Amino acid sequence: MRVVLQRAKQASVTVAGETVGAISHGYVLLVGVTHEDSEAQADWLADKIAGMRLFEDDEGKMNRGLQDVGGSILSVSQFTLYADTKKGRRPSFIEAARPDQAEPLWEYFNERLRSHGLAVETGRFGAMMDVQLINDGPVTIILEK
Repeated sequence: MRVVLQRAKQASVTVAGETVGAISHGYVLLVGVTHEDSEAQADWLADKIAGMRLFEDDEGKMNRGLQDVGGSILSVSQFTLYADTKKGRRPSFIEAARPDQAEPLWEYFNERLRSHGLAVETGRFGAMMDVQLINDGPVTIILEK
């Protein structure tokens, strides 16, 4: 699994003009799943993200976690994170898991985040989504397991 984490001041996802997920501040997670991924990878990533300290304390150091600042998560499935651009001009997505594997694992990942007491909003799997965010910092981190 591959996750692009962006610390956000606010973020939302709309599908066909309808807002399906929104947060006021926290993390936007773009989540990609590949063929070899299992619940073990989802567990590790959810635990890692839940424990990360990416918000500044009173001294300006990244010492506060998501729960410390009352933040939320907006999780968006993103198969294009597994794009292969080595050949040609059009990416191949053969490394991305098929929807019947990716969707349940993405849902499991989101539930695992919730098990840490985190508020998790989501996009809509497989839909054409408009994702809006105000990146805070900017802080962007790539995690992979």
